[in-house]
Amino acid sequence: ASNRKIAMAGAALADMWTRHFNALGARFVVPDLVRYRGGTLSACGAMRENNAGYCPGDNTIYFDEIFVAGQAKAAARELGTDGDMAAVGIIAHEMGHAVAIQLGIRATSNYGNEALADCLAGAFADESKQDGSLEKGDIEEAFFGMASAGDPTPELTGNSRMDRRILRMVSMHAHGTREQRTANFQRGLNGGAGACIGQFRS
Repeated sequence: ASNRKIAMAGAALADMWTRHFNALGARFVVPDLVRYRGGTLSACGAMRENNAGYCPGDNTIYFDEIFVAGQAKAAARELGTDGDMAAVGIIAHEMGHAVAIQLGIRATSNYGNEALADCLAGAFADESKQDGSLEKGDIEEAFFGMASAGDPTPELTGNSRMDRRILRMVSMHAHGTREQRTANFQRGLNGGAGACIGQFRS
């Protein structure tokens, strides 16, 4: 069921971003969607279990189908809904990376790139709301997914040299705290694609 929802969302995302690119006089090369279990190899190297990622080397979004379905189930248990938008939000986020990379937009920090992808996932939810394709509870599920994927607070040692090293390593892989991730998603949800990337019209 999760994979069917993701296939439908993938088609909707492809249509949305193709239209936005066309409005800029550009072409969006739609990424492939590849599901796996436990790990797989891509043109960007190993894709780990319990993860999803966009690989620009082969223009493919890879996702561990057990992990993604598990996110939907967790949202369903917590919210009393079907939880599907928690799973779809993962794919919308990875599609956001594809959008940014194909436009040549790269932030100077990992967090900047992740924040933009979260905002673009919010823009997808905004367009889905406008075209009437959202179900009751979908927005809450999306926020649940963003919050649950927030970075944990790093455990510091009290040794200033060691703590600087820990914080530097964390920043290299940062996706944002739960508050940051939900705020970035909200920005796209409120303002559409133009609130994330000024080239787009919302």
